[in-house]
Amino acid sequence: MDTIWYTRCPVPTPLGIAVQEGWLAREFAADGITLKSLQDNVEAEVRESHFDHHLAHSFRQGGNIPAIWARAKGRDTRVIGLSWTDEFQGIIALPGSGIRTPRDLLGRRLGLTRHAVSIDFKRAAALKAFETALDLEGISLSQVELVDVQDAPRLDTSPDYPSPFGGERRHHYESEVAALLRGDVDAIFVKGVLGTQVLHMLAAQLVIDLGVHPEPLVRNGNGTPRTLTVDASFIEQRPDLVTRFLGQVVAAGHWAAAHPREAVAYIGRETDASSEWVRYGYGQNVHQRLQTNLDDSAIAGLKSFKDFLLRHGFLDADFSVDDWIDPAPLAALAAQHQRTGT
Repeated sequence: MDTIWYTRCPVPTPLGIAVQEGWLAREFAADGITLKSLQDNVEAEVRESHFDHHLAHSFRQGGNIPAIWARAKGRDTRVIGLSWTDEFQGIIALPGSGIRTPRDLLGRRLGLTRHAVSIDFKRAAALKAFETALDLEGISLSQVELVDVQDAPRLDTSPDYPSPFGGERRHHYESEVAALLRGDVDAIFVKGVLGTQVLHMLAAQLVIDLGVHPEPLVRNGNGTPRTLTVDASFIEQRPDLVTRFLGQVVAAGHWAAAHPREAVAYIGRETDASSEWVRYGYGQNVHQRLQTNLDDSAIAGLKSFKDFLLRHGFLDADFSVDDWIDPAPLAALAAQHQRTGT
């Protein structure tokens, strides 16, 4: 084996910090193993593994929707760690709309993007937020109007938003904001750093921020929890390498807790945002919320979100989350630390 692939989303992850610190490259250099990022590859088929996890000897830490979808499609992966980093999860409306609380959403038009992609994770995340917010008020999705929001045609002069991973892309919420301003919808869902920026750019009414709710399952979303997955064959063939990779990710979470300013700066590079926006979008204590483990509450959140995706037709088949999780690498890492006293 001479190559290990990895990928992460442009969000707070300990994997992102470990990459930026150079720990992973140094960990495997003596083995003659090269670490390669999917995002740095020019081949679209290779980059698609970020969603369908088809590459062997690859790790992914990021939103749980693509990971769940790939497993439901039959991809033989394993969850070896979960991280739960709370984030801004806002449903917003325009000032003067008369929508101030989730109860005011009754009978209103809620915007949902629709994309012809392998897994429409944006649509799923927004639908989950709408369902959760409405449920808090005893309102069902059948009592609102769900409106499909299509991407506007791309003009040659349309500006692109720079991606922190290189290249360019549209602003994540361009289509939803346009639909809101046109009056096609009454409320949209936005999250993370970009979500807080949209909120302020529009001087919008914040209907609810699910990300600060005291109940974890209300805060449950695409990023809560985030999954660290690896192909099962890699664990079977080289469990030692999997444990070593996991060890660097876990260590990055502990390092971040002890180095708040540096950790927030790294997250800013991942999210293409200033430290101020990072703390606004992910909380003042974001540096303390980058642990990778298999806590019961995170597993419960993963199960809940999988059930939601299945219920709304985002998955082709059901599967057991308990069987999907492999605690062996984390247990091996804990045993190693116990032996060495670290």
